[in-house]
Amino acid sequence: IFDPSANRGDDPFLPTPTAGPRPTVGIVVGHWGFPDDDVGATCPDGLTEMGVNLEIATHTQAILQKEGFTVDLLREYDDDLQGYKAVALVSIHADSCLPLGDEATGFKVARALATARPDKANRLVSCLYSRYSEITGLPFHAGITPDMTSYHGFEEIHSETAAAIIETGFLFNNRQILTKQPDLIAQGIADGVLCYIRNEDASLPEPTLDE
Repeated sequence: IFDPSANRGDDPFLPTPTAGPRPTVGIVVGHWGFPDDDVGATCPDGLTEMGVNLEIATHTQAILQKEGFTVDLLREYDDDLQGYKAVALVSIHADSCLPLGDEATGFKVARALATARPDKANRLVSCLYSRYSEITGLPFHAGITPDMTSYHGFEEIHSETAAAIIETGFLFNNRQILTKQPDLIAQGIADGVLCYIRNEDASLPEPTLDE
């Protein structure tokens, strides 16, 4: 269970030992409530990115709630994203369901290129990278795109809220783990968030934008 007396520092966006509301984590469900019913990547049999994202996000919410956090599940263009304040925010997505070859496997994680607190965002990304790869066994995929680093949600939330976006895997090549073990995928994300909040070591290089 989360110990509010640990790692409190002087940061108002990290938990303090004083009595009050439980610290909050935001989880954005990619393509949930997207305009024009865009459900993201779609497989020939009807499996959708949005459905996979929602399942994983729900498991992530449950894990972090058990750790003592208030966890908001947010839609892609949720009104609550405007000025949103939280210890951390993670936007969950999945990648293509097209047969793009054996290299189309693994996860991606990134922060905004422009952020008021790159130190916090970098640490969150490193924690997600470290814990997600360890828990899921999925490789890191280097194809970080401008759609990730310029993700709209980064511009809407409060500047002090540490945020990252994760593509949990490819719906074609990683379908088995994404659909059959959403609890494992969620554990990787939750452990990354906890690593960040608890200031645990995650000595890995930050993923960089492809040239």
